[in-house]
Amino acid sequence: MKGKNTLLFFLIVALIAGIAYVAVFGIDAGGIKFAPVKDQLKLGLDIKGGVVVVYEAITEEDGDDLARTMEQTKQIIGRRINELGLTEPVITLQGDKRLRIELPGVDNAEDAIDVIGKTALLEFALVTGDTPAFEGMEASAIEYEQILTGINIKDAYVSQNEYNQPVVALKFDEVGTKLFFEGTSKAIDNEAKQGQIAIILDGNIISAPYTSIVIADGEAIIQGNFSFDTANELALLIRGGALPVELSEVQTSVIGPTLGLDSFNSAVKAAAVGILLVMAFMIVFYRIPGVIASIALTLYAVIVVFALIGFNATLTLPGIAGIVISLGMAVDANVIIFERLKEEIKNGKSLRSSIDSGFHRAMSTIIDSNVTTFIAALILFAFGEGPIKGFAVTLMIGIISSMFTAVLVTKSLLKLSLGFTDRKKLYGSRG
Repeated sequence: MKGKNTLLFFLIVALIAGIAYVAVFGIDAGGIKFAPVKDQLKLGLDIKGGVVVVYEAITEEDGDDLARTMEQTKQIIGRRINELGLTEPVITLQGDKRLRIELPGVDNAEDAIDVIGKTALLEFALVTGDTPAFEGMEASAIEYEQILTGINIKDAYVSQNEYNQPVVALKFDEVGTKLFFEGTSKAIDNEAKQGQIAIILDGNIISAPYTSIVIADGEAIIQGNFSFDTANELALLIRGGALPVELSEVQTSVIGPTLGLDSFNSAVKAAAVGILLVMAFMIVFYRIPGVIASIALTLYAVIVVFALIGFNATLTLPGIAGIVISLGMAVDANVIIFERLKEEIKNGKSLRSSIDSGFHRAMSTIIDSNVTTFIAALILFAFGEGPIKGFAVTLMIGIISSMFTAVLVTKSLLKLSLGFTDRKKLYGSRG
């Protein structure tokens, strides 16, 4: 039995070492390819560099009308930013009238700002060629005749048809009412008595409904296989043919990638040195439990980075701070457990009984400290913005990982280690 435990112990250690090696160096052999985690992690603005722009809306609106306008503006700007090919832009509302836009990886601040503030073109167009229009197509792929533009749209919102299904309701201004009457009249002027009207935003077709009636009252609905969310998204896009409110640039900051990467590299080096010193202390002071704790901490680090990659999270400097804090909590949990273990050994119990009793006595303290910190992280995530959310996410991931490694992994390895030694001095006892 001892031989099996010893073999299992070293197999688990070898597995953890292998996973850590793949995480650090990657693997490319036998059709299996996995890039190092440093190449897979998404880096935030403060590390990767980029642009931060803060805009303030110039409007007299307030209450629900202002909230709706700002949400619409946020949606439009988000779509425009995506046209730049950027990943993970962060757009947040600050107060009632301000938008904060973070653009990681942008080299030219002026180009980014130009795209954000440009006037989009929304068109309602009659499809005149043989090629039908479909959502997602480029307008250049079809033949069409413009009926009206977004300037003639008074409103677009989610409504319901007679079957209680979500639809997008449209209202046109006086000029738009006349133009849409003429357009729908022309659309059904054929043998089939129906025609297709494409809704085009910045050269891309966002909807392509058919009509079989003349619409003369300045109101129309777009029906389709909508959920409430997809109908609301289309309504936002239609209302957003141009920015619904004038924006004043309050602040522009450019963060150089060199500064960000220097900070990141310094943080990584500091964390590496800190972990090595902690491991050395644990090994010297607790002997075999210290070695096992070091193995568990290695697994902890691997789990955290893989979790960040799996959740598609963006790593920021505050996020690194969250990881470091949770690492400290993992070390603290091990210290509490090992001190309880030493006390049990001192009371004359066997090593196996001491391990069980030590973990049992330490669990309430460990759970209390981790749960309270996790609740604080949840509150930060719920009410925080930007870097605060990043800190909260990494802290929560770190807490869960530390609980798993400090309790389950450490306890299992400690028990398996009894397969090759039962000398109490090797478990921190001085007796």
